[in-house]
Order: sequence, then structure tokens, then C-alpha cells
Amino acid sequence: MMNEVSRREFIKVTSAAAAGFAVAQASVSSSTYAADDVPAKKEESGMKIGCFALVEPFTVMARQFKAIAEMGIKYADITDNHQGGMLGTEYGFSSSISLDAHPASIREMVEAAGIELTAFCAHANLLDPMSPARYGTTEIIKAIRLAKLLGIKDVITTEGDPKTEFGHKLTPKERIFSMREKLYEPVQWAEELGIDLLLEPHGVVTDSVDSMGEVLNALGHEKTVGICLDTGNSWLGGSNPLDFIKTFGKRIKHVHWKDMPKEMEEKRGKMFGCGMAVIPLGDGVVGIPEIVKALKKSGFDGATTLEIAGPDNVKKSAQRLKEWWGA
Repeated sequence: MMNEVSRREFIKVTSAAAAGFAVAQASVSSSTYAADDVPAKKEESGMKIGCFALVEPFTVMARQFKAIAEMGIKYADITDNHQGGMLGTEYGFSSSISLDAHPASIREMVEAAGIELTAFCAHANLLDPMSPARYGTTEIIKAIRLAKLLGIKDVITTEGDPKTEFGHKLTPKERIFSMREKLYEPVQWAEELGIDLLLEPHGVVTDSVDSMGEVLNALGHEKTVGICLDTGNSWLGGSNPLDFIKTFGKRIKHVHWKDMPKEMEEKRGKMFGCGMAVIPLGDGVVGIPEIVKALKKSGFDGATTLEIAGPDNVKKSAQRLKEWWGA
């Protein structure tokens, strides 16, 4: 079970960093994006480098996409999303996409910003009992359907932290069963629609190489179910990201980039995942250059996403990734 105090401390730090991120709106070129399009060609660096769409606080998704483009980033993901409607999106202070939205409304925002979407986040609660108040099986299925209509190949999910006594008391075997049961139908939908359903290290199960392997074996469908390697989360959970690459190889189809500062070392193995990093890649202790080298050697050719607060940190991280990949 993660340390809730540590989690609150980290959220406080990352929120403060995100709150300082404000960039001027600029005009950007538009691009077409149809439902059945194949993802765009790789950048000259040989790696698609995108950014998560939570870079400016209290703004709508259209502004998030434009802010990403203004940093010189060509790719983004759909990060926060919800069922039905939301007051915050109606009144312009929340960056969330409705899972019930018409895809054309999303394409318009993407085209206006001149970027392309490479992933759809469907991070769920897979350890607590199902409830209408929890993001779970139904939401993941809706994310898969909408991703298909938007031409997005990667849908990313994970188990998250349990919030109930029931979830906290699950045995290791029960955790695997809970995840298998809640992901059974999403896997069927992903396979039917040609979507890659990727598990991200972001919980007590997926942060471990061994238990991640158990979940993958339990789910089967090797061509459909894969991994989104989160460099910061896997390290923070107590694992070595290089072990994920060595063990799972080509089943890693997407990467979330985060580096962690030295002061986070005391939280390793106690905190399972964090929303964003507050330092640029290479300034922390995760060992990002070695991870880039190992990914390239493994034949990785998927898209990647920067989960980093602050425009300077994002731009510096993107430049370093290009340099490390081309070295």
C-alpha cells in the first residue's frame, strides 16, 4: 500500500510546478487526421516524442493541445477523460475529454493545434470493487472505441492504488484475478478493433517485473496486450526500468518519460506512481540515457510521451532524448 502522506506531498510539489506553467497562445499550422489514419512518420530523431495534455492548469483541452504545439512538440495524448458531461469543461477550467464526445469535435481541436494524437489514457481502478463512481471496465471500453474513431493505436491503462478496505486486503493472487476480470472485456474490444491495450507501471502489481509478467500471462492475447513503460513510475515502485526492457522487449509499445530527483529515493518501494516529473530528463537518478540506449537496442519503434511539468523542462527533455537516441 502506498504512503498517502508521500503521495500528497508529491502532488503538492507537482501541482505547484504545473501552476507556474503558462505560455502565450500562438498561431499554428493545421493538419488532417482521419479516423483510419496510420500514426504519423517518426521524427528525424527516430523517436516520436509527445507530451501529455495536462500542461496548463485550469484550461480546456483545446488550449492544452496548442500549448504543446507552442513548445515545438508534434504529438500528444488524450490524458484526462470522463463519461458524460462535466461542469469544468462546460465552463472552461478543466482539461478533460468526454468518452461520449463526437470524434469530430476532438479532431477539430487537434487540427487547430497542428499536432497528432498517439495515445489515449484509460488509467483505471482495477483493485477495488466496481462502482459507478470508479473509472473501470466500462470507461476503458469507451476509451478503446473512441481511440479507434480517432485513429489512435495505443490505449493505456493500469490498476492504480486501491481506495477501499477491500482493495487493500487483496492477496497478490487476488490482485491478479481482479485485474484479469476487469480487463477481460476491454481486451476483447481492443482485439476486435485493432487497438493495442497497454499496461503501465502505476501500482503495486504493475510496478513489479514479476507481477507484471503474471498479469500479462493471465490476460493472454499477446499481440493485443502490451506495456507502456513509465520510467519514473517503475523506478519509484522499486524496480529497474532496464529490467522491464530486458524482460518484455518488444511488448513495450509506448513509453512515458519521467526522471526522479534524488530526494525521491527514500520513497522507492513505498509510492506506486506519480502524475508528472518536476525536473528535466537527465537531471535525476533514474538513468534515462541508459534506458534510451536499451530501448533502441531492443528495436523499440513506438511513440513516447513526456510527463513533465514546465515548458523549459519539456523542451530540454525533448532535445536530450533526440541527442541520446541519435548517439
